[in-house]
Amino acid sequence: MTRFVPDHLRAFVEFLEERGELIRIREPVDPYLEVTALADRFVKAGEQPALLFENPLPGERGRTAGLTRAATGPDGRPVPLLINLFASRRRLAWALGCDNLDEAVARIREPLELGPPSGLWDKVRLLGKLKDWGGTTPRTVARGACQEIVIQGDQLDERGLLDLMPVLTTWPGDGGPYITMPLVITRNPQNGRRNIGMYRLQVFDGRTTGMHWQVHKTGAAHYARYEENGERMPVCVAIGGPPALTYAATAPLPPDVDEALFAGFITGRPVTMTKAVTCDLEVPAEADFVLEGYVEPGERRLEGDFGDHTGWYSLAAEFPVFHVTAITCRRDPIYPATIVGKPPMEDGWLGWATERLFLPLLQVPLPEVVDYHLPASACFHNLVVVAIRKSYPGHARKVCQALWGTGQIMFTK
Repeated sequence: MTRFVPDHLRAFVEFLEERGELIRIREPVDPYLEVTALADRFVKAGEQPALLFENPLPGERGRTAGLTRAATGPDGRPVPLLINLFASRRRLAWALGCDNLDEAVARIREPLELGPPSGLWDKVRLLGKLKDWGGTTPRTVARGACQEIVIQGDQLDERGLLDLMPVLTTWPGDGGPYITMPLVITRNPQNGRRNIGMYRLQVFDGRTTGMHWQVHKTGAAHYARYEENGERMPVCVAIGGPPALTYAATAPLPPDVDEALFAGFITGRPVTMTKAVTCDLEVPAEADFVLEGYVEPGERRLEGDFGDHTGWYSLAAEFPVFHVTAITCRRDPIYPATIVGKPPMEDGWLGWATERLFLPLLQVPLPEVVDYHLPASACFHNLVVVAIRKSYPGHARKVCQALWGTGQIMFTK
């Protein structure tokens, strides 16, 4: 039986609906606070279906907050808003092209456990594996579905960010509406390697957003190098597209490891990329929206507050500014979003997937680790419970020291 690997959101929505894993909400719902209220109830009730809001229209509170009209697509109809997409074990596994997450874990573990071939048939099998893995590298196409509609130049004054996408204001104390599932694409100016990371974007107006690059993130490191040289930094932001790539953008990969390559390796299918219209970057060809633009060296603007995954507000601070030069999209786009706040939330399921998928990688430098757990109640990076095969006094301390140098586990207490 052929595995289903969703290449884009609409295909995944249809797949989920056939299996009773998605609910369409046709009544008008306000992107200002109201969507959050409904989605929060669903995610806290356990493994509930994903929600597709077909009419995310500003209500009285939204209009009071400045949302004067609905975000509409190329056909003039409201752009559907998808939320709680990853908030179950089943949907996470399907997003990664498998029926059970253990299958994806096995794919990661397999190359790590390869030994030298001991005979002819071992060599033949190894060649087959190498061919399969080589076929999962990103593939470039001349033009993608993400560029069926192109808006740039003066057109952005008439059709800006909030005119095209039903961007959520999630909590009453937020500094404004935020794009919460962006795939921010940057390039290392020293070696040309790509990074695709998920960093929230506060929408300031139709052409600019904040760029929440925390100092320890790869995107921030790329920006620092451009800034040192006094150069403008090209940036693209993809929204939607292959669900596996959305997960990969949240994964704690080492610097210079391409998230598009990682997504292709997990699913066994390459991610298709295409050249951006106004930037010298490649973007996911099957994305629903792509924002193209740049970040200037030295430019900062106050971003925040933001209701964060701890259940508290992250306070406002100065961050770089993203200037949009073009918006491209599909003819029938879907806008995916997530909300973060007091656990349990959708991001907790993504954290659970990372916990399971990265155990084999963690065991390469630390083979004494039997298993580990990142509790959702501690927001996944504030507490780590580790089981080890203890061999000598102080062994646990050695493991702790190693873990403190591993990605976001650096934040553990």
